[in-house]
Amino acid sequence: MPSNDVRILLQAAVPTAAVGAIAAVVSGVVAGGKGAIGAVVATLVVILFMGLGLYILQRTAKSLPHLFQAMGLMLYAAQILLLFVFLAAFKNTTLFHPRAFAFTLVAGTLAWIAAQTRAHMKSKILYVEPEKTGHSS
Repeated sequence: MPSNDVRILLQAAVPTAAVGAIAAVVSGVVAGGKGAIGAVVATLVVILFMGLGLYILQRTAKSLPHLFQAMGLMLYAAQILLLFVFLAAFKNTTLFHPRAFAFTLVAGTLAWIAAQTRAHMKSKILYVEPEKTGHSS
């Protein structure tokens, strides 16, 4: 991954992890150990799904730039659907507190989207690749 992509990934993952840590503490206080476990699992799911999505989107932008916008829309829709599948699959689990999991999943996703949007707005990404010439003018 180019350094700009890694920077955007870190600028989105770090605030999401911070939101997850706060959610784990709050869930631990409200729902006990299972609440904290649910919050940690949800945070890991969000970082994994959204990070993988960002990686796929960056690869698509470089190899198939004409499909970038459509791929982005499809990717975000697929991520949201997969997150709902996770919610449904773990709805009645006894491994962790499902409500803590669900609330942290939503909060983490919103934190990721906000942080990624901020990172893109602040990054200096060239719209056009400058020509590389052998001489300077």
